[in-house]
Amino acid sequence: MTTQINLAPALPLEGRIAVITGASRGIGREISMHLASLGARLVLNYASNSAQADSLAAELNSRYGGSIDTPCAVTIQGDVSDPDAVRSMFDRAEQDFGSQAHILVACAGILNSKYPSLADTTVEDFDESFKVNVRGTFLLCREAAKRLPGNGWGRIVTFSSSIVGTLLPGYAAYTATNAAVETMTKILAKELQGAGVTANVVAPGPVKTELFFAGKDEEFVKKVTERSSGRIAETKDIASVVGFLVSEAAGWVNGQVIRVNGGFV
Repeated sequence: MTTQINLAPALPLEGRIAVITGASRGIGREISMHLASLGARLVLNYASNSAQADSLAAELNSRYGGSIDTPCAVTIQGDVSDPDAVRSMFDRAEQDFGSQAHILVACAGILNSKYPSLADTTVEDFDESFKVNVRGTFLLCREAAKRLPGNGWGRIVTFSSSIVGTLLPGYAAYTATNAAVETMTKILAKELQGAGVTANVVAPGPVKTELFFAGKDEEFVKKVTERSSGRIAETKDIASVVGFLVSEAAGWVNGQVIRVNGGFV
């Protein structure tokens, strides 16, 4: 008599460690949940809301079998524009999971919900946008570029916006930050060729998040919906694309900007 042993297939990201910024809410939260479901262990960065981040980590640890000794997810507060804070995120991966990180998802970003014209944009608001969106992404990518090649395998995903293509009034500073992120990531991809590390940009269109709805009236949302295949995207529409880009299957996708927007133009 032959006994059959059914072994569950390994999850796509089993054994991989991901650093995710902006992880406590919106798109970052959805990405965190998706990558955990694929087997990744996570360092969840948040800027200020520890309650949301801790709640997410607890949910992931409960759902995916994490324990105090072997958690699925840990949290770390930190300003992405601070070099020491960024280094601490990657240090935390080594301390808690015993390995360098394999994946960076740089999802933290800000948008001025007053949508000022360029003429009405203050220097302070302009500088703050570049501090978080560009300087933060630069520091994260720089740290990842130093650490990920040590594994001989890595994935870097940064975030831009489809607004770079639509160039809507009221988004001058925000659009400029996203254009900078796209350019920087494409150059990084070339610099990391041969190291086993890819770098790509995800540029969503309108997505049902607090960031999108802040300061927008019903008429604006209606017009955007009509230009986006008849609906506003769910966060899961974005997370699934990120899940692909950080997988083995995306090894030949490098230096690309993926506009996930339902045809928004």
